[in-house]
Amino acid sequence: MVSVTVYDGAETIGGNKIYVENGGSGVFLDFGMNYSRYNEYFNEYLCDRDTRGIHDLLQLNLIPRLNIYRDDLLTCDICESVRSFARPDVKAVLLSHAHMDHTGNMGLLDPTIPFVASSLSLAILKAQQDVSKNAGTSAEAAYVKPRVPGDSPLICGSAGTKTPSVGRALYGLTEPAASLHDLMAINPLKSKPYQPGHLGHLSELDLPFEVDAYPMDHSICGAVAYRLKSRDGTIFYTGDFRFHGENGSQNMDRLVAGAREANVLIVEGTRTGREGDHPTTERDVYEHCKAAVDSTDKLVIADFSARNFERLEMFARIARETNRELVITTRDVYQLAALECADGRCRLSNLLVYDAVSDSKSGCDQRLVEREYADRLLRPTEISRNPGNYILCFSFYDMKHLLDIKPAGGLYIYSSSEAFSEEQEIDHLKLFRWLRHFDIETRGIRLATENGRQEITTEPGYHASGHIAEEELEKFIDRIDPDVIIPVHTTSHPWFSSRFHDKVRCLKDGESFSLN
Repeated sequence: MVSVTVYDGAETIGGNKIYVENGGSGVFLDFGMNYSRYNEYFNEYLCDRDTRGIHDLLQLNLIPRLNIYRDDLLTCDICESVRSFARPDVKAVLLSHAHMDHTGNMGLLDPTIPFVASSLSLAILKAQQDVSKNAGTSAEAAYVKPRVPGDSPLICGSAGTKTPSVGRALYGLTEPAASLHDLMAINPLKSKPYQPGHLGHLSELDLPFEVDAYPMDHSICGAVAYRLKSRDGTIFYTGDFRFHGENGSQNMDRLVAGAREANVLIVEGTRTGREGDHPTTERDVYEHCKAAVDSTDKLVIADFSARNFERLEMFARIARETNRELVITTRDVYQLAALECADGRCRLSNLLVYDAVSDSKSGCDQRLVEREYADRLLRPTEISRNPGNYILCFSFYDMKHLLDIKPAGGLYIYSSSEAFSEEQEIDHLKLFRWLRHFDIETRGIRLATENGRQEITTEPGYHASGHIAEEELEKFIDRIDPDVIIPVHTTSHPWFSSRFHDKVRCLKDGESFSLN
């Protein structure tokens, strides 16, 4: 019998943890962090304690009560209860894409559980963990930093510098290139040994389903959908997707053909139920951002979502067309080089690298730049002399570097989504203080005062969502015509029920659906 259990992400945007079982064993579709629920308890300065393993997340019901987690994250006060939880026979985690709301709790899982993803997603997982110096245990998706009991049995301590970090068993949807093997073998820390894990191909795994993957258009490279076939039924999982990107329209027919035989469609609904939600295409974004850059002869700062490499390439194109040069951070360099290890396509041609003023330039990203891209380093004083020659890829967290560049005016282009939390709104207000200090104008985001209260609004045209719009989603589902629809990654179950009626199974977290 085939069953679907949505452990997380049923009624929130993000945090997907979907277990699909067949004949006593199964696979997880993603294992992400549920930021909506996490932010109900934590913020930047109040966060779960890595030294307590999974204790805090378990006590707050932020991860499923299952016996599938790393032994070294079980402190003495929860070990017995975790051992009493159900232990499903998890054969693998099938990752749809490498956004944290789909990967962010994978680091907690038992290292014997293999992870499956596209080669691009595997490269992103490794690169992101390599450059994230303060990433916690939840983010240890590519490799594990073992913990040992601390001075107190309630503490998960560091294993010390002689104990190696250990790579997980990772499997690509295509045969991994030799250069991807090389990336997985890179030791991120000089001070600690590193033991690479196995990197193989999906065909090596004995899974309870026949698995097919379909490349998807999303706001990150390497996104895929999955079709899981068995004698008792077929399930199709979209992950996050859209059809309004550069290659989106080419995917619709092929995707429908792959999903049409599915008995159950597990589908995202991020943008359902939003009034006045007008789709913006990547072409629209290019035209708006290009016009903005054309409008100034001063420094341009481009701010877009982390790991949105498609948007980075768009700004590189705009830089070429406006006789400017694109300047990226060392972190960007490392991740773009990692993508090349996966697909062989160079994304670093003609890009410059910002040489930040710092008393500590360590880490694998800095080592890569010094070894291979030292001739592309650009000091802040060089930008100061000719600011109109550059487009600078900075986020809010890079604003401190403007104190070294000292721009006299300029243009800031915000090409990302609106703030979704109170903390993000506060960060945006701080951002405007930085921009006002340097007399920098904005596009894509505005600060207005309404009834004595400052409010941040985004301007349409400067950002394209990574998610499918209502109208296209309805058309997509109609063409597939599945027997059962399970919405996830949404807060708008009524939208699905009003359109697809008795086909819809609106599960709550922890609820299951079985194919008869």
